[in-house]
Amino acid sequence: MTANPLKGILLTCLVALIFASMDSLAKFLALAHGVVLVTWVRYFAQTALLGAWLLPRQGLGLLRVNCPGLQVLRGLSQLGISLFFFSALRFLPLGEATAVQFLAPLLVTLLAMPILGERARPIQWLAVAIGFVGVLIIVRPGGGLLTPAMLLPLGSATCYALYQLLTRRIGNRDSALTSNLISGLIGLGGMSLLLPWFWAGWPALPALLAMLALGGIGVFGHLLMTRAFHYSSPVVLAPFSYLQILFAALLGLLVFAHRPDGGALLGMAVIICAGLLSVWVQARAVRR
Repeated sequence: MTANPLKGILLTCLVALIFASMDSLAKFLALAHGVVLVTWVRYFAQTALLGAWLLPRQGLGLLRVNCPGLQVLRGLSQLGISLFFFSALRFLPLGEATAVQFLAPLLVTLLAMPILGERARPIQWLAVAIGFVGVLIIVRPGGGLLTPAMLLPLGSATCYALYQLLTRRIGNRDSALTSNLISGLIGLGGMSLLLPWFWAGWPALPALLAMLALGGIGVFGHLLMTRAFHYSSPVVLAPFSYLQILFAALLGLLVFAHRPDGGALLGMAVIICAGLLSVWVQARAVRR
C-alpha cells in the first residue's frame, strides 16, 4: 500500500458516483426491458471483460478453486444482490432503495456469529438497531413505501452481507481474481437458465449497448475501488462510500423526477449515521 489518504478518498467518492450512476441506468433499463434480460447482459459483459483480461495472463489455472462449495454460494449471493436490487428499482425510488441496501454492513454483524463464529459488542448491536430504525422511518405508514417491494432491497442487502462473509471465509484459499471470475461465471450460468423463461426478443441496439455498458461500468468501478485501497485502508475509506446514498437521491431527482420527502431524507440520514458508527467501532478495533 502506498500511503496517500487523499487520493484514496477521492477515488472512493468517484466510485460512489459511478455505482449510483450505474444503478440509475439499471433502473431505466429494467423499467423498459425487464430485470432478467438486463441482468443477463450485464453478467455477460462483466464476465467477458474479466475473462479477456485475466485468462491470457493467468491461463486456465485461474479457474482452479480449493473451496468450490463456498465459491458457488458466493457467486449465488452476488447474483442475488443484482436480481433483488434491480427488481427493487422497478418499484422503488433510487435513493430510498440504495439507502436500504446500505444495511448490508450492519447485517454482517447479525450474520457473523452463525457463519464466522464472531461475537459482536453491544455498541455494534446498537448500530444495527439504529440502521433498522432508519428503514422504519423510510417505510413509515403513510410514506407510500410500506409495500412488499421494500423486501427487495432488504433481500439485496442480505445477499450482500452473505457475499462479504463468504469472501472472508474463502480468505486466501483462492485468489481474489479467481473468486471474481468464478462468481461472474456462476452468475452468467444462473441467468442463462432463467433467460428462456423471460425471453421477449433482443432490445434495440442503443438499449443493448447500454446493458453491455452496465457490465463495463461495474468492472471499472471495482477496479477503481481496488486502486483506492492501495492508497488507504478500508476503515478510512468506508465512511465516504455512504456518499452513494446522496448521489442516488440526487440522480433520482434529476433523472426520474423523484423528490424524497422529509421522512425519507431523515431515514437515509439515520442509516448513514448507523453505518458511520459501525465504521468507528471497526476503526477503534483496528487501532487496538
